[in-house]
Amino acid sequence: MAPLGDGAAAAASNNLVVSFGEMLIDFVPDVAGLSLAESGGFVKAPGGAPANVACAISKLGGSSAFVGKFGDDEFGHMLVNILKQNGVNAEGCLFDEHARTALAFVTLKKNGEREFMFYRNPSADMLLTESELNLDLIRRAKVFHYGSISLISDPCRTAHLAAMRAAKAAGILCSYDPNVRLPLWPSEDAARTGILSIWKEADFIKVSDDEVAFLTQGDANDEKNVLSLWFDGLKLLIVTDGDKGCRYFTKDFKGSVPGYKVDTIDTTGAGDAFVGSLLVNVAKDDSIFHNEEKLREALKLSNACGAICTTKKGAIPALPTVADAQALINSA
Repeated sequence: MAPLGDGAAAAASNNLVVSFGEMLIDFVPDVAGLSLAESGGFVKAPGGAPANVACAISKLGGSSAFVGKFGDDEFGHMLVNILKQNGVNAEGCLFDEHARTALAFVTLKKNGEREFMFYRNPSADMLLTESELNLDLIRRAKVFHYGSISLISDPCRTAHLAAMRAAKAAGILCSYDPNVRLPLWPSEDAARTGILSIWKEADFIKVSDDEVAFLTQGDANDEKNVLSLWFDGLKLLIVTDGDKGCRYFTKDFKGSVPGYKVDTIDTTGAGDAFVGSLLVNVAKDDSIFHNEEKLREALKLSNACGAICTTKKGAIPALPTVADAQALINSA
């Protein structure tokens, strides 16, 4: 299980964002609005939130790398090749010959929202160990980005915590998008506890309105509930509100930035396109946390990237370029 040396030049940039976690195959019904049982055929699409973010960053002209484990199978090799084709540094990728690459069947309901069925018992991404981490790559980052799925079980949980400790010790900004996937956790309480267990380690957190409701067990539109997620030391908390845009909270200011109306086909990856866009800007200039005008400009672009991503099926194939996002902003 040797690491894959690729894209080292891209990693040399001090604007590097390293994403940690899972990458898998999403099987999406070829006809929207049907249940998994009703679907006649499925389209294979690369997925996994941290990997989507890495590809989004690269597509927007940023520098990204991915750390994770794949099955030593056709799907695993295909996914790592997709990372490389999308300009993502794959030095932190490993293959496991004893486990399969994870699969997810994703149903698109009539409104473009999703239901998931996962095949990972255990999949290779869950078996990444602390000793296999490419800590050198992580320490070269400006931003270390992760979700919560890697916290569900060991050994990956221990590897995740070790990677985060190494990043924090090196003074690297930690970015957290919990990406709640309840079918993967033993229970709702386990999910809430697991997600919040590393909450106060992050410098930047992005949550959706649904995730605010889940984590606080209250109304996501009630600012008191949102602010119950705030803690001393957090630089930026973002709540995404679907096509309505997003809300932002820092120590010194708060506000909202409207979204963009588009013809939504599939919301898969929209949040990842949003986060990728924002992290490109954070990695370039972290004064964004203290400068409201810069932050609002960056969020306008992130909202556009998230909106565009919903206009095609699958996450990575739908990720926009800066020119795509600017065109949507200019047409609004």
